[in-house]
Amino acid sequence: MKVNHAEIIISAASKKQYPNEPIPEIALAGRSNVGKSSFINKMIQRKNLARTSSKPGKTQTLNFYRINEKFHFVDVPGYGYAKVSKKERAKWGKMMEEYFAEREQLRATALVIDIRHKPTEDDCMMYDYLKHFDLPVMVIATKLDKIKKGQRNKQIQLISTTLEMEEEDQLIPFSSETGEGKDLAWRSMLSHLEL
Repeated sequence: MKVNHAEIIISAASKKQYPNEPIPEIALAGRSNVGKSSFINKMIQRKNLARTSSKPGKTQTLNFYRINEKFHFVDVPGYGYAKVSKKERAKWGKMMEEYFAEREQLRATALVIDIRHKPTEDDCMMYDYLKHFDLPVMVIATKLDKIKKGQRNKQIQLISTTLEMEEEDQLIPFSSETGEGKDLAWRSMLSHLEL
């Protein structure tokens, strides 16, 4: 897919601030610092539309990106970052619950995880949480360029088994460095967006 237009529309903290255009959305979830912003930037061929940071917990709102005037990517706050206060975590939880439970435009979620590691308890909880809302989930296994080719299948199997992935959900190995997996990720997203 060729992206001709991409812009951040709003950073929303509650549904009162969500854009009200009736266009479909793909949410992007993942642990803090797993590479969601790098994934967005690679997918839309922009250097830094989505701000990357070496400091975990940077995204604290729902960031809506309008792509080609046809759909939104919605970057949700990263989970599993210990240095956030309980009060702050509760606020994020409420914000995410409101979005995932009530957003009619939401078509699917890309759950971004690190292919080098076994999914954490938080990753498994997030996958189950998304399935609770009957959402299709694409598991984007980033940092593919950081492992040897011979390790790929083993890691893919480990991720799929640990998350107890449902058959209809797709696991997509991905590299923000090389772009490997990008076409497959677009195909999967577009099938959910039904554009």
